[in-house]
Amino acid sequence: MAEYKGAAKEGARAMALMKKREKMKADIEAAKNKISEKHKIADISNKESKKKKQKKQKTKPSSALSFNVDEEDDNDSLEPVIPVKKKKLGKNPDVDTSFLPDREREEIERQEREKIRQEWVEEQEKIKSEDIEITYSYWDGSGHRRTLTMKKGNKISHFLQKCVEQLRKDFTEFRAVTTEHLMYVKEDLIIPQHYTFYDFIINKARGKSGPLFSFDVHEDVRMMV
Repeated sequence: MAEYKGAAKEGARAMALMKKREKMKADIEAAKNKISEKHKIADISNKESKKKKQKKQKTKPSSALSFNVDEEDDNDSLEPVIPVKKKKLGKNPDVDTSFLPDREREEIERQEREKIRQEWVEEQEKIKSEDIEITYSYWDGSGHRRTLTMKKGNKISHFLQKCVEQLRKDFTEFRAVTTEHLMYVKEDLIIPQHYTFYDFIINKARGKSGPLFSFDVHEDVRMMV
């Protein structure tokens, strides 16, 4: 009986080892399958990601045209995209911009000012060329009245020279007289010789009794040697 029991124990141990080995094999196989599944899932995910990237690259629009690619449908569709023009910002016509610098406007204003200046100069030249009749009196203790026609633009020295030429005919003392020896007196004012009649007229120069030059024959205009 002792021998029989020993053989039975050995058999049971062998069976237990075989089951243990089978279980280990099954566990190893299950682990392999699990790892394989994980690799398959990773491969599928990588493939899907790669497909999406390729699809994005294919469907990226160019500067003029846009192409929509549908991988599930082999028919390619081309849809032209019309570029939108950006509106340029311009001046608001309702806003007052007269205070801003404007070369064109400034040039027009300059031309207008030059035109007005030229018209004024021409008008003054016309005034200067107008004739005036001057009644004067040579005073040598008594008055000797004479009349001369001059231009408004003539200087007083020019007027005195004409007076000398006119008085030489009647007064011998004027043969050696020049304008430097003469004074032009108007309302007790000595008139400088370098001024013109125009200077006094345009500035409306006044004396004690009114305008210096209204060229009235009744004025007291005296010339003294």
